[in-house]
Order: sequence, then structure tokens, then C-alpha cells
Amino acid sequence: MIHDKFVTYRGSRLHYSKTGTGTKHLLIFHGFGQDRSVFDYLTRSLARHYTFYLFDLYFHGRSVWAHDEQTLSKREWTSTLSNFLTENNINRFSIGGFSLGGKFALTAVENFSDRIDDVILIAPDGIKTNFWYSLATYPLLLRKFFKSMILHPERFMKIAESLNRSGLVDKGLIRFAEYQMNSEEKRNRVYYSWVVFRHLTPDLQKVADAINTHSIRFTLIAGRYDKVIEPKNMDRFLRRLKKFRFEIVESGHTGLINQSIPYFIQS
Repeated sequence: MIHDKFVTYRGSRLHYSKTGTGTKHLLIFHGFGQDRSVFDYLTRSLARHYTFYLFDLYFHGRSVWAHDEQTLSKREWTSTLSNFLTENNINRFSIGGFSLGGKFALTAVENFSDRIDDVILIAPDGIKTNFWYSLATYPLLLRKFFKSMILHPERFMKIAESLNRSGLVDKGLIRFAEYQMNSEEKRNRVYYSWVVFRHLTPDLQKVADAINTHSIRFTLIAGRYDKVIEPKNMDRFLRRLKKFRFEIVESGHTGLINQSIPYFIQS
């Protein structure tokens, strides 16, 4: 049975679903352009192992961000999760994230490490910043230019194709961008997600120290053919950890979630 709820903080509403009967609590966050339903097969497969809390990120699914282009700060994210944990009477938990959801999970590790048992990340953003995400963190003038490209996607695609011809951006990333920008609704989500989430950048040294200090079990899963979050970009962070599990599966970006199920069971 699935129970849908919201956690509210400063007028914003973060939607989540609760499902599963396991004794371990697992909070998990989806990738860009998705919603919590992307984990449906995973939760059905592992319902006896976990009680899942599946979140819709702001600008996705049923969650609502109430502050236009104001950034989501680490303090605000921490307070939102703290409210959630209190409302659900959760003391200890595990946390996971796919792609964009990885940076939400990693930021939580900074502040809740003494309560976390496992961290399970699938091709996570937040370890090495993607070029396109970085555009939104530049000064205001360049962000306005970025917004103009979102409103006029033909400009964006011309630049992207030029970078692809120069060998600076892989063709797989171009296809990913095209899919995420083929409607006005999607383009708005691109812009607001990149701008509002731009300060939610995990301090990787703090994260590594927290994992090492509290002996948190850490699993990272990457796709051998993933051009969005490449396995080679995980090495620098992993070298900071005393102990970890790094699995590379035969997959691109979009197929990774379901192929990661065995590694949740073994955690």
C-alpha cells in the first residue's frame, strides 16, 4: 500500500510516498525530469527489505517550490528533512539518490551522518558538477543569457551542437538535452531546477569525513555507457573514503535504477 504525504517548510510543499514493510527506513530521491514513480519496480522488488520514502523533488511531480528563483539553501533543505524525520518518528535511516537526486542525498549526509546507516547512490550528481549545471551558477548577466536559451531552445541547441562538433559535449548528452527541452513545461523545469538548486552543492570533504567517522556503508553504482554521469568522474571522491563499494553495470544512464536492485539487497 502507498501512502502519499507532504512535508511543508516556509510555504513550500515536498511530496513523498511511503511504501514497503521492511524494518529499514530508506529515503530516496529521483533524477532530473522524473518523479518518485521511477522507483516503482525497485520498491515492489524490495518491499520486504525496506520501508521506502520516495520524494518528488521541487519542480517535479507534486512538490511545490514557493519562492520563484530564490535558491534552496542547505539550511532550508536540512530543516525540511528534519521536519520530515520528526513527523515520521524516524531516528535511524538510509538514504539514496539517482542522478540529480544524488546531490540532495549527499547534502543530507553532511547534516544527518550520525543517524545514517547506508548511502546508496546511482550515477549521482553532486560529485563532479556537470557543465550545463554550472552555467546557472555564473553571475546574473550570464544566468539571464542562460534563461534566454531556455525560452528560445533553438539557441541552446545551436550552441550544444557546436560544442558537440568541437568534441566538448558527447552526442548522448545532446540527446538528453533535446528530450528535456522539447516542451515549454520541460524548459521551465530545466531553468528553475538549475537556478534554484545551484547552491545545494555538497561539501565532498565533509561528506567523506562523515562517512569515515560514522562507518556509514557507502555504495556507488555507475553505468559503463553513461554519458551524463560518467564512472571515471567518481574516482576523485572515492579515494577519500576508507571503505566503499563501487559497482559498474552494463548500462547507460536511464536504465541504471532497475539494474541497481541487487546492490540494495546486499547493503
